[in-house]
Amino acid sequence: MAGRKRLGRREFLKTSVTATAVLTVVPRSVLGGPGRTPPSDELTRAIIGVGGMGLEHIKYEDGRLLAVCDVDENHLKTALEAAGSGVKGYRDFRDVLARTDIDIVHIATPPHWHALMSVAAAEAGKDIWCEKPMTRTIGEGERVVDAVRKNGRIFRINTWFRFQSQFYGFGSTIKPIKKVIQDRLLGWPLKVTVSGVTGFDWKFYWSGKTYLPPQSVPKELDYDFWLGPAPFKPYHPHRVHQTFRGYWDYDGGGLGDMGMHYLDPVQYFLEKDGTSPVAVECEGPQQHPDACGSWRRVSLKYADGCEIVLDGENRDAEAPFIEGPLGRLYRGFRSDIPSLRDKVLELPDPEPQLTDFAEAVRTRQKFALNEENGHRTCTLVNLAKIAVRLGRPLRFDPIVQRFIGDEEADRLIFEPMRAPWVL
Repeated sequence: MAGRKRLGRREFLKTSVTATAVLTVVPRSVLGGPGRTPPSDELTRAIIGVGGMGLEHIKYEDGRLLAVCDVDENHLKTALEAAGSGVKGYRDFRDVLARTDIDIVHIATPPHWHALMSVAAAEAGKDIWCEKPMTRTIGEGERVVDAVRKNGRIFRINTWFRFQSQFYGFGSTIKPIKKVIQDRLLGWPLKVTVSGVTGFDWKFYWSGKTYLPPQSVPKELDYDFWLGPAPFKPYHPHRVHQTFRGYWDYDGGGLGDMGMHYLDPVQYFLEKDGTSPVAVECEGPQQHPDACGSWRRVSLKYADGCEIVLDGENRDAEAPFIEGPLGRLYRGFRSDIPSLRDKVLELPDPEPQLTDFAEAVRTRQKFALNEENGHRTCTLVNLAKIAVRLGRPLRFDPIVQRFIGDEEADRLIFEPMRAPWVL
């Protein structure tokens, strides 16, 4: 980190987190014990990363905003102007985590920072609201799950289609789809095709550039800190900010950016929150080692025969969204099952979900999309990314979360971090 002493995670935790853990192991609002939280006791929060989605997090109402943080001075200035009085700006996220008066940390940085910051926040006694994708690798996801569980934190991913809003391009919320499937009206197993018809082609062609001549780093940007755990690559503006998703070091193209939005509802209604596919296949061109490219098709198959197909080139534009041995469900909730809409009205609702993050923080109950099911959803994305990068079929053990007989694929589960950053 240019121009400052750079603390490793262990040193940071020793000097700042340990000293305040007694005060922040639960939010201040719940220290009074069960049933004794004053309704007026307001939660407090901070946002790390305010260059894009982080600005949107300023508007969220899960608590009073006290701090914003970014390694780009221009981003920080814009965020402070939007946040208003009483909000302090920081360049180093560790200074934010050292504050004892913050309950919730929003992480809206590029994905290569998500795991490090989530683990550090959990160990600092903060609850966590993290942007998607949850982590850049499967191994990072395991570390986040462990840290959240060990430290008794509340965690949520910032995608919501499993419990509110119409599913992208489908013309329906997930609730009636969940009711159809839990009553087995389509039979079992099921094939789900996520195609351009449901909007999956949005950002599909987000790719990196294969030739980036080095350029001077803008004075407002701490590029070394922006890279953080990622391998050092000479600065080019296409690597950072709105176009960083086109590079494997930081994300995974449009699949990394949008995958959790599309796949989390599918995982939910397929009842796969506790497992992962056992086989992955991909069709597409050979990928560049640095820049993400497009692909044509990815298939993710579960042990029970269920399958998710990501139709990147919209080859099966007329395919049903969900197909089973007893029927099909199409966009707009059309089906070849007579009177399906009427039948759905008579079916029992899915199990209730806790969808108010502030309530989850106050009551210490898991949020609807938390570190555990969020990790399994992100694993779908990361399995697809690895298949795209390697360009060959893969077998996966969902229990130990490792590939079977493929050392090269396993190396992409835990990619090394640039020193001194470690998990």
